Amino acid sequence: MSIKHPIISVTGSSGAGTSTVKHTFEQIFRREGISGVIVGGDAYHRYDRADMDAAQDAAEASGNHHFSHFGPEANLFEELEDMFRLYSETGTGRMRHYVHTEEDAKALNAVEGTFTEWVDMPADADLLLYEGLHGALVTEHINIARYADLKIGVVPVINLEWIQKIHRDKATRGYSTEAVTDTILRRMRDYVTYICPQFTATDINFQRVPTVDTSNPFVARWIPTLDESLVVIRFKNPRGIDFPYLISMIHDSFMSRANSIVVPGNKLDLAMQLILTPHIIRLVERKKRAF
Repeated sequence: MSIKHPIISVTGSSGAGTSTVKHTFEQIFRREGISGVIVGGDAYHRYDRADMDAAQDAAEASGNHHFSHFGPEANLFEELEDMFRLYSETGTGRMRHYVHTEEDAKALNAVEGTFTEWVDMPADADLLLYEGLHGALVTEHINIARYADLKIGVVPVINLEWIQKIHRDKATRGYSTEAVTDTILRRMRDYVTYICPQFTATDINFQRVPTVDTSNPFVARWIPTLDESLVVIRFKNPRGIDFPYLISMIHDSFMSRANSIVVPGNKLDLAMQLILTPHIIRLVERKKRAF
């Protein structure tokens, strides 16, 4: 953690909806006049798209049926931790982008499915925002969580997460349901080992729960909408959280536990704005006082 160079990490697995939370942060940054360096976790994958396919084939041939983007074999965990540490100490570092789509390729002047070159981060940003798979990772040798000042978990219930991933990968990447299902199965060990434990370290978790039947996610024809969902918001430390104010501002919300509030899915953006804005402002004000 760093007073002078704060870091916010948004953590969730593939298809969980972390990009939606990133968009909310960007809205808050614009409204409050805050400058942020935004780092995508995909930039710290070890392989680009073609090399990942080759590495996966090699892993399968050697008997490793659990090789995935969730685990250490396919990621640069040490480099990711170094980036967090260096920014927390100096407010600088190196970053790159992973080029997901054709639209990204045009914007970044790079080839889809590859990485851009490493570049220096802007030196005058108010904070760093990380969005990806491993923003609160702790293993025997790696501790990324200790460097983040605010850790956000995005964790839809597992069937909804799978539905979102299946529909996204079919729509944007042309995969079949069977191919996405194979990916889900291959990732399961690393999901349990490296993804789930992070959500005990996060400061705030947003978990979307459908109110429609998702009992077989592999045949679901539609992704449940926000109107068909509730969102459970859990605070690791509820001290200082004004729950009566949140309930008064977010209609049809209620507390389910002493550290949790439940809001209608279509009020998720409002809830994030109300909850996250004060945290962001406090981090920036604390930084300014330190200088």
